[in-house]
Amino acid sequence: MTERPKNVRRRRFLQGAGAGIALGALGGATAAAAGPGHAAGRGKADLLLHNGRVVTMAGGFEAAEAIAVKDGVVQAVGRTSELRRFTNARTGVVNLRGRTVIPGVNDAHFHPMGLGTNQPPLTLDLSRDAVSSIAEIRDLVAEAAQSKEPGEWIRGFGWDQGYLAEGRYPTRHDIDEVSPNHPAALREWSGHALWVNTEALELAGITRDTEAPPGGEIVKDGDGEPTGLLLEGAAGLVSVPPFTEEEQRRGMRMAVDIMHRYGITSITDAGVAPGMVDLYRDLQGSGDIRQRVTVMISAATADLRAALLGVREVETDPAWLNVRQVKVRVDGVPTQARTAWLSEPYVGGGTGGPVLPGDTLEEQLATLHDQVMTAHELGFQVGSHTTGDRAIAAALDAYEAAIAEFGGKGLRHYIIHGDLTTPEDLERMAESGFPASFNPQIKRSLSHQLVDVIGRERTDYQWPYRSALDLGVSVGSASDSPVVGVGDFREGLAAMLTRKSLATGEVFGADQVIGLEEALATYTTAGAWQDRAEDWKGTLAEGMAADLAVLDGDLLDTPAEEIVDIPVSMTVVGGDVVYDASSDAPAPTASPASAASGLVKYMSTGCCDV
Repeated sequence: MTERPKNVRRRRFLQGAGAGIALGALGGATAAAAGPGHAAGRGKADLLLHNGRVVTMAGGFEAAEAIAVKDGVVQAVGRTSELRRFTNARTGVVNLRGRTVIPGVNDAHFHPMGLGTNQPPLTLDLSRDAVSSIAEIRDLVAEAAQSKEPGEWIRGFGWDQGYLAEGRYPTRHDIDEVSPNHPAALREWSGHALWVNTEALELAGITRDTEAPPGGEIVKDGDGEPTGLLLEGAAGLVSVPPFTEEEQRRGMRMAVDIMHRYGITSITDAGVAPGMVDLYRDLQGSGDIRQRVTVMISAATADLRAALLGVREVETDPAWLNVRQVKVRVDGVPTQARTAWLSEPYVGGGTGGPVLPGDTLEEQLATLHDQVMTAHELGFQVGSHTTGDRAIAAALDAYEAAIAEFGGKGLRHYIIHGDLTTPEDLERMAESGFPASFNPQIKRSLSHQLVDVIGRERTDYQWPYRSALDLGVSVGSASDSPVVGVGDFREGLAAMLTRKSLATGEVFGADQVIGLEEALATYTTAGAWQDRAEDWKGTLAEGMAADLAVLDGDLLDTPAEEIVDIPVSMTVVGGDVVYDASSDAPAPTASPASAASGLVKYMSTGCCDV
């Protein structure tokens, strides 16, 4: 087991609200790293939370009053009067005063490095909350250029053409004058469009005659010259220098701090290079971060077999760093980008297609099968980015072929996104035990914009929670952050409970609405099951990992549309208080209207993964 990070601070909880203790008094507590096979500690508790509603998710949906934590795991759950016997002078005792305790959120698809390195000062903040016009972005680029040496890159993230005062797409000419000696790369909020200046185009060798890679577009003006806007794969033609190791460390620390403010205690880092494993080991070992992480190695990694054999030899504590997954990307997204692979045409025509390497469909499907076969043979669980129904079916075919060839191996290959999974394929998934990872926050924000792309029937059906659960599919929920900004499970709960558009209030797919217990399970028990860790995390039963979030309200009695307004007051990971709202700056958030506006460009440039 790994030791508790030395720099994890125990903060005062709910200061001024009658919490009853200062957690700083718990200097004698020694919470261990809870994980597989870790038994509940004996003796007095390190932490007792009482007089609240403790939702354990461990059978039934009745709330207990109190929970005791010892050595990083749940020691007991029950009535306050029963659990007082676990306390002494060294126990931290928190009076919840009716607040709700839930298992820590397990976000099943996350990009923490993207979230962290998109924060200032590493990257210019070009979000809707920071700028409202191209002119303001120009000013920020000019300021950055003045502070950098000639030749240094200027990075930016978050611009949204739909909410810039000029009402048009930006071009290189908008920033050339203020950055003639600095290549600038300004990424659009969804990550699927890149705005660069002339200096960056010249460094990349992009001219009027440059051909875009398959699925990408070099936007050109009326004279055939590049405008500086690169869509999808064309953005890869510009080689922006990677962040330094120290910048990556800083970005990851910022990302984990943000996650803790939203009650997130476990994530799946979806699609990284093998070198990320060493960075995680270093950050966790030094105590810079305290977060449970499942790493997915990108199947696009050169020499996938060699890479997987290499990371398989790396020693980690799977309770904190699980390196046994591979991510395969099969298609794109069912938006105006029209890159999801569909069996029936989009409104206006076209069916999209795979984005896998290969000059023909047969070669692309062969690549898919090779990637899945390699991962499965070596004992790695596979998650496939698939949004269109044909892509989903192709991934399931590959999973079944791998199992037929090598046996099940106890692996739970799963579908990532799975927007338009057909009822027939849901049945296949249920029969074979293949989970799904859906994205309710994106559903909440974008449904009203998809009707003109995939039609009303498919828009209503998109992310079929009710159908999947009724058939017995294990369904997890994920934010795909930073696509939706910070991963906020409260927004996801509201989406699953109402299927209402955040922008218009219209319901899209009322027959796919699910209940609160089912919805909360997608962020807790289902995420643990996807990680093959259900025996030690995901619920707050005795002996399970003490990963929990405290909500400043009664979740069980709050109307669905008001859940988003319940603050996260406290987050505990492995028995350690890693976030306390009473002693931290407010978490970054946005109003519903602002959140809706920030997602508009999903429609024209796509969303989701790199």
